[in-house]
Amino acid sequence: MKVIVTGAAGQVGSHVAELLMARGDHVIGIDDLTTGRREHLPETHENLTYVDGDIADKALLDSLFEEHKPDIVVHTAASYKNPDDWYTDTVTNAVGGANLVKASKETGVGRFIYFQTALCYGTKPMESPITLKHPKDPANSSYAITKTAAEEFLEYSGLDFVTFRLANVIGPRNVSGPLPIFYQRLRDGKKCFVTPARRDFVYVGDLARNVIKAVDGTGHGAYHFSSGGDIAIKELYDAVVVALNLNEYPEPDLQPLGPDDAPSILLDPSRTLEDFGEIEFTPLKDFVKMAVDYYNEHGTLGEYTHLRLQDKAK
Repeated sequence: MKVIVTGAAGQVGSHVAELLMARGDHVIGIDDLTTGRREHLPETHENLTYVDGDIADKALLDSLFEEHKPDIVVHTAASYKNPDDWYTDTVTNAVGGANLVKASKETGVGRFIYFQTALCYGTKPMESPITLKHPKDPANSSYAITKTAAEEFLEYSGLDFVTFRLANVIGPRNVSGPLPIFYQRLRDGKKCFVTPARRDFVYVGDLARNVIKAVDGTGHGAYHFSSGGDIAIKELYDAVVVALNLNEYPEPDLQPLGPDDAPSILLDPSRTLEDFGEIEFTPLKDFVKMAVDYYNEHGTLGEYTHLRLQDKAK
């Protein structure tokens, strides 16, 4: 098959692209390298066409769809670097997402795979775990608003699609959120803080393997990719400390939740398990070790988060 993968040099996109190329599918990968890294993909590969470009560039997208006539679109690209940059979030997530959906519809793409944030349900969800019946309430960040706008275009389009709604997908090549922040600050000998927040941390490789199932026709509509259990942020911190083999345990500061942070984001995975089958989730300590090994070789890239953090420089 021919598969367009947006955000192909990012964490999720590059893992999916690798699996597709390894089995003989041709990947047309597009990334503007805002948060992706070119080294996440091979410089040359017989099953890869790489394009350095922006999904908000409609003319570029239209030409790619016309030239390659993809069978599948896997849309992982997203803007999330700056919570105050509403313009870039809107252009990339909403306009770029709409461009992709429209081009897919007009060129007869067989299936569209999308990735949505669990913040589409708001930061104070009415149930835990959150079911797929929970109403959308994305007015908590420009990231959530614009990601949800693209999902609405997809649902409106009439395309055959799968949306994976995600909490926290981490592992090697993860450049946003607490994992790279903890790593970088601990390596620099700086103090870290943790909050009482709990998150459902899942390994990017586990997600990528199930994306391939969706590419091959499994499922339709919205799914939660979730382990079914949430983990304290401090457990993630402790796993990074262990993976770094530090001589002494650096006690983190405990700070209260920020005003726009959710106490827990836990998604109900029951529909996913019914349609995709049982998933053997990789243990936290294992994929944190993989991520630390990756950072030791490649370094981190920025320490991004789509929500405001309390002062990281303390």
